Amino acid sequence: MRRLLIAGNWKMNLNLAKSVTLAEGLKEAAKNVTDIDIAVCPPAVYVQPVGIAIAGSNIGLGAQDVYFEKEGAFTGEISTAMLLDIGCKYVILGHSERRHILHESSELINQKVVAALNAGLTPILCVGELLSEREAGVTDAVIRRQFDGSLSNVSAEQMKKVVIAYEPVWAIGTGKVATPEQAEEVHDGIRSLITERYGKEVADVVRIQYGGSVKAENAKDILLKPNVDGALVGGASLKIDAFMGIINGVK
Repeated sequence: MRRLLIAGNWKMNLNLAKSVTLAEGLKEAAKNVTDIDIAVCPPAVYVQPVGIAIAGSNIGLGAQDVYFEKEGAFTGEISTAMLLDIGCKYVILGHSERRHILHESSELINQKVVAALNAGLTPILCVGELLSEREAGVTDAVIRRQFDGSLSNVSAEQMKKVVIAYEPVWAIGTGKVATPEQAEEVHDGIRSLITERYGKEVADVVRIQYGGSVKAENAKDILLKPNVDGALVGGASLKIDAFMGIINGVK
């Protein structure tokens, strides 16, 4: 049985005081949640203070990106060792905003995924199609291309530790959301890709989150689908009531 993982991606939002206040509030609000995994991924400059604020709780700490080199002259980048040093467990990789705004390739994302796994971090690997690609009927081809490119050289044992987040790009921050049936169809396809490459045993344990304008109002119906194993939450993760509404809705 796969445990749901509800992760908040705070993106480039909040300041230090608001980040700590939000973290402290979530720690209190989620203290009795034992059957769902929870994570928060603040902006890089606030990861450590947020980690201190949630210390001793059932909330995991994550980052929004990492570089693949261990150390060196890479101005502005952050290594896996640095994330581990401040208590990170998760790292989001290949988010659509990094793929389509910052033009990260699947090859670069793959290097980051491998580095994260080798360091003991859990990658939350994002895949998803643009609206034009969905309308053209090439969603499956886009997902396969991103899956193959981003997970090259990842072994079966490593794959068991990867979380995949399906993010229809047309639903991120737009207020639009995939129907439960649309989400399940793509999630089922992703699990088939995992089965094809790694076998059913691995596919049965890999968690596949849904991400894309997730709110308390729509999360329950999506998260009840058999191949949806959690949510990567954007805007709704910035408010305690909204984020807990998603968690409590599926409890």
